[in-house]
Amino acid sequence: MIKALGNRIKNLFGRKNNDKLIETATSRKSSSWEKSSSSSRKNDFNKKYDDSGSFSGRNQNRRRKKKVRSDNSSKNLKKPVHEPKPKKIPPKPEKLIIPPEEAGKTRFSDLDIHEDILFGLQKMDFKYCTPIQAKSMPHLLEGKDLTGKAQTGTGKTAAFLVSTFNTLLKNPKPHPAKGSCRALVLAPTRELALQIYKDAEKISMYTGLYNVVVFGGMDHRKQRENLNRPIDILIGTPGRIIDYSRSRHLNLSQTEILVIDEADRMLDMGFIPDVRRILNQLPGKGKRQTLFYSATLEERILRLSDSWLADPVSVESESGQMVTDLIEQKFYTVAISEKFPLLMWMIKNEDFDRMLIFGNRKDKNFELYDNLKRHGISCALLSGDIPQVKRLKILERFRSGKEKIVIATDVAARGIHVDNVSVVVNYDLPERSEDYVHRVGRTGRAGQKGKSVSFVCEYGAYYLPEIEKLLGEDMKCILPPEEMLVTPELPPNAPPPRKARNRGRGTGGRSSSSRGRGDRRPRNKSRR
Repeated sequence: MIKALGNRIKNLFGRKNNDKLIETATSRKSSSWEKSSSSSRKNDFNKKYDDSGSFSGRNQNRRRKKKVRSDNSSKNLKKPVHEPKPKKIPPKPEKLIIPPEEAGKTRFSDLDIHEDILFGLQKMDFKYCTPIQAKSMPHLLEGKDLTGKAQTGTGKTAAFLVSTFNTLLKNPKPHPAKGSCRALVLAPTRELALQIYKDAEKISMYTGLYNVVVFGGMDHRKQRENLNRPIDILIGTPGRIIDYSRSRHLNLSQTEILVIDEADRMLDMGFIPDVRRILNQLPGKGKRQTLFYSATLEERILRLSDSWLADPVSVESESGQMVTDLIEQKFYTVAISEKFPLLMWMIKNEDFDRMLIFGNRKDKNFELYDNLKRHGISCALLSGDIPQVKRLKILERFRSGKEKIVIATDVAARGIHVDNVSVVVNYDLPERSEDYVHRVGRTGRAGQKGKSVSFVCEYGAYYLPEIEKLLGEDMKCILPPEEMLVTPELPPNAPPPRKARNRGRGTGGRSSSSRGRGDRRPRNKSRR
C-alpha cells in the first residue's frame, strides 16, 4: 500500500524532484499505521490519563491551568441557595389598650384572638370590626369554611388574615418541612398579592410568623430563596404558585388553610383551571379550611363554592349592598365631545386627594393621558404594556400622594388597593356591570367617604340598564351646567399630540409576546 502511494506520486511529479516528498509521505503513513493497531491505541489511551484521573494528553497544560484556577477561586463555584435570616420581632408595647365599648360595634379584643395579633392591630390603629369582619370572624375563628360576599375596602383582607394567624399561633407545628406552607392565599393579580402581603406583615409583626409573596415579573432566584424554609402564609398568583410546585420548590400537601380572594376576578381572567390544578395538590375539602371571597355571588360563582368548600357559612357585607352608602354616586349625561371638558372642570374645581379615572380601551386611555399632559395636568397611565417594576413605582407614587391622578383600564387596575382615593371617574361606563362595582369600590374604603362620577354618553347609555339591574336601583342621570362644559384652551407652548405606539384596542392586558409563566393572563379577544 505504501509502495503504491509512492509510485503514484512519482508518476505525477517526477522521481528526481520529489524524493523528499515520497520520504515524508511514507513516514507519515507508517506512523499512522502503527497507531492504528489495537495494542498501540490501548497504550495511548492509558497514557492520556494518569492515576489521579487528570488529563495528560495534548491539551494537558491548558486543562491543568483551568483546574488550578477553579480550585483557587470561588468565582466559578456554584452559588449556594442561602436560607433567609430569621424574622426580627420588634419589642412589644407595654400593654394592650382596650377601646371603649360602642353600641352596635364589635371590638377586636372582644373576640378570641391571640394577644400578639391584637398588638399588631393596635399598631395599625384597628379598634373596631367592620360589618364583614364582625359577621365572619366568629365563624373563621372556629375553623369553618366560609363564602363571603364583600367588595374591596370592606375589611375582608384583615378578617381572613387575623383568623389565619390566630389558627397558626394556637396550633403550632413542631417541625414543618422546608418549602411547605401552612396557609395559602390566592390572588388574581400581582398588585393585590403584594398588598395582602404588606397587610400580613403589619398584622403579624409581633408573632414571628413567616410570610412569603410570589408573583410573576420579579426575580426567580430571590423568590426561591424565600421558599427555602418552612412558611406560615404563602401569598401569590396562581401561575407562579404552579411554577414553583412543578419545580419541587413548593410542597402544598401540608396546607391547612386556603384563601381564594376575588374569585369573580379569577373567573373573569381565566384562572379557574389553574386554581383547580392547585386544589388537586392540597388536602381534600373537609381536611382543610377554605375561605372564598367574591364581590358578587352569581350562579357560576356559587357552583365553584359548592365544589371547593365543605358546608360553608355564607356572610355578606352591608346587608348585601353592592355599593356602600359611604360612596356618593353621580351620573352625568354628556356627549362624547363633552367628556374631556367636564373632566378638566372637575380636576380644576373639585377638591380631592387622589383621582382614579377608568377607560375601556388602552389606545383611548393614552389619548386622554396625552391630552391631560398637553393641558398641563400631571397624571400617570397604567396599562398592561407597562413593565411590572414601573407599575409598582406608579402605584407607590399614587399611594404616597406624589401622583394625584391615575388613568387605568379594568385589567390594569385590578389589585389597586390605595386608601384615600377621593374620586373615581368612569370616563367610559364599563361594558360589564360587575366591573362597575369593582371600579367604585376603589373609593369609600376603610370607613371613609368617597365619590363616584360616571359619564353617560350615547354609547355608555347601553350599559346603564345592566348596572341598575345589578345595583337594584334606578340611577338618576343629570345634565351638567354649561359652565362645566367649556372647552379648555391649550397653553401656548403645548406640544403636538402624540400617537399611541403598539397600543391596541384591548383593555390593558399584556400582549402574547410579553406574557410570562408567572402571570398567565389570558388573551383578551374582545373589548372590555
